[in-house]
Amino acid sequence: MRCKAAVTGIGMITPGGLTTEATWATVCQGQSMARTDPDLAGLPVDITCRVDGFDADAVHGRRLARRLDRFTHLALAAAQQAVRDAKLEPGAWNAPRVAVVLGVGGNSMNTYFREFELLGQGHPELVSPLALPRSVPNMAAAEVAIALGARGPNFTVASACASGATALAVAASMVTSGACDIALAGGAESGLSRMTVTGFHQMHALSQRTDAPRLASRPFDVDRDGFVLAEGAAVLVLERPQHALRRGADQRALLCGHACTCDGYHPVIPHPEGIGVEQALRTALKESGLDSRDIGHVNAHGTSTPVGDTAEARALHRIFGPAPPPVTAPKSILGHSLGAAGAIEAALTVLTQQHQLMPPTANLHRQDPDWELDIVTQAPRAAAINASVSNSFGFGGHNTVLVFAGE
Repeated sequence: MRCKAAVTGIGMITPGGLTTEATWATVCQGQSMARTDPDLAGLPVDITCRVDGFDADAVHGRRLARRLDRFTHLALAAAQQAVRDAKLEPGAWNAPRVAVVLGVGGNSMNTYFREFELLGQGHPELVSPLALPRSVPNMAAAEVAIALGARGPNFTVASACASGATALAVAASMVTSGACDIALAGGAESGLSRMTVTGFHQMHALSQRTDAPRLASRPFDVDRDGFVLAEGAAVLVLERPQHALRRGADQRALLCGHACTCDGYHPVIPHPEGIGVEQALRTALKESGLDSRDIGHVNAHGTSTPVGDTAEARALHRIFGPAPPPVTAPKSILGHSLGAAGAIEAALTVLTQQHQLMPPTANLHRQDPDWELDIVTQAPRAAAINASVSNSFGFGGHNTVLVFAGE
């Protein structure tokens, strides 16, 4: 195995909880967090998975909170959690050797629409001078660097719903190449606006089960009909293993392989045979030095869309044969947080491996007969897991696969 980057810290803010521990506990309970959203009243789809109870003023202070959009509120809070979890002291680290790489999808849609409404009402004087600084996609990574004093490379990754995972792949490459000693990497998203939800609805991407929100998202089920939109953030601390060892840091896992591909097929529909997914899986496994038989757990992208789940399942069978390793699909519980999803699920994959416990997938009542996957359902399943893969895919045909192994 070719060690790439050690995971030494995790921070998470999701619909399942405001901390990593709370999110993990929720995911292990296996109950969906979807609910009717009052802000979407009157729309054909009015269910989401929101982050409840997050007080940006209390976490960041009123002045800073006012300056930032909600996706940056979440990103910064997750990054601060991750740094604490890694037992790092920002004031003592070598700032030019600390990178920040964050993925975003739709970023600050709420800010855009609020300010556009004021402009459309004929009140340009009411448009906030903070509208643009709040809105630009790179601001989450920039504000994390400002708050924590990270003066190394700073990037924002946009590969739709693969963004969070792609940010981790980019950061791992930087750590491995020696461009930095530490990277804070992940993703953040908070785009639960009426326009965003309506847009996804018009594309027939969202579940229509508005009368039963908790039963709506059902990856790999024969009756799946789309996903539930969500928000959230996750940041992982990646370090060169030698750097982590020197400072006595706990290494939760090693990010030992990754690959990014593109279907080159359609703007929003994945290749029906999962060709790009298969290529990403093969390349990531090759880079890790592991064989498909070494993988004990697959965190599926599993959005609960008819075409997407089919393409992923077909790719898994071609890589792993007729009996792939156990599969989990956390979007059934936390919803689909777009650009943050890949980072949140990477963190869950690390926790699954660390605890040797696979969380259940919610709402799988009858698996699609077109494939035979060992999907964990109903209750967490204990298992000896030496290595795992986490899949993330996005509009434009973006595919990112991460391979994690024990230290």
